[in-house]
Amino acid sequence: MRFFEYAKLVKNIKRLIKGNGDAFSKSQSKIIKRIFSKHNSKIVAIGGGTGISVLLRGLKQFTPNITAIVTVADDGGGSGRLREDLGMLPPGDIRSCILALAKMEPTMEKLFQYRFTEGSLKGQNFGNLFIASMNGISENFEEAVRKASEVLAVTGKVVPVSLDNITLYAKLENGSVIKGESNIPIKSLEQQSPIDRVFIKPRESKAVKEAITAINEADLIVLGPGSLYTSIIPNVLINSIARALLDTKAIKVYIPNIMTQPGETDGYSVLKHVEGIIKHCKNISIDYIVANSEKLSEKTVEKYKLEGARLVTLNKKGRDKLEKLNISIIEEELVEIKKDYIRHDSEKLSIILMDLVGKRQKETVSG
Repeated sequence: MRFFEYAKLVKNIKRLIKGNGDAFSKSQSKIIKRIFSKHNSKIVAIGGGTGISVLLRGLKQFTPNITAIVTVADDGGGSGRLREDLGMLPPGDIRSCILALAKMEPTMEKLFQYRFTEGSLKGQNFGNLFIASMNGISENFEEAVRKASEVLAVTGKVVPVSLDNITLYAKLENGSVIKGESNIPIKSLEQQSPIDRVFIKPRESKAVKEAITAINEADLIVLGPGSLYTSIIPNVLINSIARALLDTKAIKVYIPNIMTQPGETDGYSVLKHVEGIIKHCKNISIDYIVANSEKLSEKTVEKYKLEGARLVTLNKKGRDKLEKLNISIIEEELVEIKKDYIRHDSEKLSIILMDLVGKRQKETVSG
């Protein structure tokens, strides 16, 4: 059964989403997953950190044809220490994506997420150490990620965007240049100066061939959700990735974060996020924006406000400008709250993305 034949069912699913509140029942989820289980559409997700891993957990329920292209610019926390001590690429964002796509028991997942609290390993993550060990018995980091993915029975593929030792820099609006992904938001807040642009060294960093192939063959490419300047844009700063995104015929979708990030996107609207991407990857054509329209209670966002975060909004002026850029806007209630943390609802996001692929297939056949 071809994907576009599910168009009417998708409409019913959307009604189900709106009518079911914050979660699907188990039976409803099974029905939805069955609907999307028999197609070969290729999905590429580009980013890093928590945002992309949340999306991947949803996508793997609907398609096995997923490639996650993950930034290697991270230099903070346990990943940064391994990067410095062992001279390897940072495993943290890679680990999050592997776990998101892995088939494992809850105990195993807890093990791979376990963070040591004492001794010389204090603050280090077991999953990071596992990937570091794989790196030690592999020819390069790409092979290490592939082996780790095989051991954990990953759905799809996780690919580091580059094997080069990339360092991320930011130029602030006051002219200061900040070195290091983890330092950028800190220094931006300290100097009370927003980010003007970011750049990488070496500037001529090369992308992993598998990442370029995945983009060329994709039916749909997703940028985000995730940190705009430290998770998403570092990938498009690699010239061959930028060229592939310009040349691909795939649908390109951007999913902005639900909340702004202090020191990175303070006061940013949906439009400002999009402008940030276009500024760093000129001539990129984004086909769709998937934005959250759900209003949150003061109690829900109180903790975030204390940290300086606000809801990412989209007003009429923003809509008009996005439409002039030929970007279609999809607005849905996309919030899921777990343990007081605001996240995207991965199942709702995945259904929206699958629907876009189905529409493209239908247009291709009818055209």
